[in-house]
Amino acid sequence: MVDFEVNYRAGHRIWLGETLYRAEDGHYQFKYSPFSSLLYLPLSFLPLTLAKGIWYWLILFSYTFIFYLSKRLLAIEKKFYLYVFLTFLILSKFMLREIQLGQINAFITMIIMIMVWLLITENKSFLINKKGWAGISAGLATALKPYALIFFPYFLVKKQWKVFFYGAALLIVSLFIPSFFYGFRGNLEVIKEWAMSLSKSSPHLLNIQDNISLIGLSLKWTGKEQLSLFFYLGLVVVLALFMLVVVRKGEKLNKSAILDCSLLLIFIPLISPLGWEYNFLMSIPGLMVILFYFRHYPQPGKILLILNFLIITFSFYDLIGRKLYEKFMFLSVPTLNFLIIVGCLAYLRFKKIA
Repeated sequence: MVDFEVNYRAGHRIWLGETLYRAEDGHYQFKYSPFSSLLYLPLSFLPLTLAKGIWYWLILFSYTFIFYLSKRLLAIEKKFYLYVFLTFLILSKFMLREIQLGQINAFITMIIMIMVWLLITENKSFLINKKGWAGISAGLATALKPYALIFFPYFLVKKQWKVFFYGAALLIVSLFIPSFFYGFRGNLEVIKEWAMSLSKSSPHLLNIQDNISLIGLSLKWTGKEQLSLFFYLGLVVVLALFMLVVVRKGEKLNKSAILDCSLLLIFIPLISPLGWEYNFLMSIPGLMVILFYFRHYPQPGKILLILNFLIITFSFYDLIGRKLYEKFMFLSVPTLNFLIIVGCLAYLRFKKIA
């Protein structure tokens, strides 16, 4: 849990009013917002081993709750445990890597799934209706890790104004909460240090082996920075237009947010410049959707999906060896695997199935 140790240390530092972003931390620099360190603040008072144990169980709970919400959202009555088993089998290397690193992606995916559940239920809730709570969930996920910002344009397209404004309000407030530890001016300095830290530490991580983002693919395929940036931006525009079409196609469908948000979760590691292979654990809801509607695919589509799943499942270092794995990652095959999954999810929308 080396990544958890970084965040655990950040929780201790913010309590002492110390800077979170230090060059001397080397590769293990804290890269999240000052607000996100507050999540680890209570754990920083505990011995590291005990804190790791609590975080371990939090990750397992997050996985369990993601599957539970998928069951509720899709109204799965039969074969649920088979879908869970197959999803875990396909994504096991990502899900287990998350645990090994002590990362936060499973927790954030759970928050986003809660947001989806709140989006598609209309009844009133405590204090504010569920649309407001959905916005708060989106804002919290984004405050903890900025990649969740991808959902805010979706709220605008869907004219979910309340969700958007509640989320934006919480996100703005989250930027100022660390002022309790640093003071107002000190907090602004820490935010500047965060931006500076990202600008210095991120560029050399864009084309390393485990970066499966579209910019990572572009750099690996072209080998030229300016060309790869142009290629990456073009791909992002294509995906944005593609997503817009998918959303428009689902305007008359009930619970269209399930497939929409499943796609956006997969887009996160693809679009985020620092998208790591294990971030694909965020595709759990998307795979549950595909498995639930698997019978609706034509025979060639079923064969393509099965082959794609087999490649994802068995393409790990210990099985295929160093040389083949390096070639596999250099060609950005995992990125292509999940672009295929994106296409298969879109098929369900274009056929008005989901």
